[in-house]
Amino acid sequence: MKRLPLLLLLALMPPTTHAQRIHAYLTSGIALSQIEGDELKGFRHAGFSGGVGALTTLTDNYRWGLSIEALFSQRGTYNNSYDQQNLYNINLTLNYVDIPVLLHFQDPYGGMLFGAGLSYGRLVQQPHGTIRFNPNYFIPDTTDMTFLRDDLCAIADMRFTVWRGLQLNIRWQHSLLAIKRDWTFYSYNGTDANGDARYKTHTRNCYNQAITFRLIWQF
Repeated sequence: MKRLPLLLLLALMPPTTHAQRIHAYLTSGIALSQIEGDELKGFRHAGFSGGVGALTTLTDNYRWGLSIEALFSQRGTYNNSYDQQNLYNINLTLNYVDIPVLLHFQDPYGGMLFGAGLSYGRLVQQPHGTIRFNPNYFIPDTTDMTFLRDDLCAIADMRFTVWRGLQLNIRWQHSLLAIKRDWTFYSYNGTDANGDARYKTHTRNCYNQAITFRLIWQF
């Protein structure tokens, strides 16, 4: 498993004439995430993100580089507020194996490493957790909580050295494709002439969104 990012990186590298420098690294951190489309707001879900990666230089001045990683990542949604404006309470975790590929630029002045790219995620465990709601207010449909297996994300990334090979990494990512389609929500809309409850129906496509804070140890 540890050799997978390096092998993929070698396969993706374009042929060059300069001496390329390849660095392997370990990474571990916390991902703050939300599911856009679940009618809730806020990066309240905290999960683990970590794995291995490799970065190679692409130019003689070492300003440009390419990296690939193999990560285990937890994303999801969380809301446990008892405020009167709260729609419902939820705590769902989705476990992914992610393969991000990023192009990097080394800041020649501040020493920061900026990156952008794409990440393919494979859902290895369907969401597990709890959903609690008040049927007289707002109801998320829980009859089918199956999420799509594939997650393709856009990534923006920034790293800077803390000490020797130790780096701090901040990463933002957002799904480009829906991870769940047509999730249905019912909001209470009073009663009809017979005294029966009426509901407004909303359907939403859902997307992962996460901000990750990681430590990287580069060899």
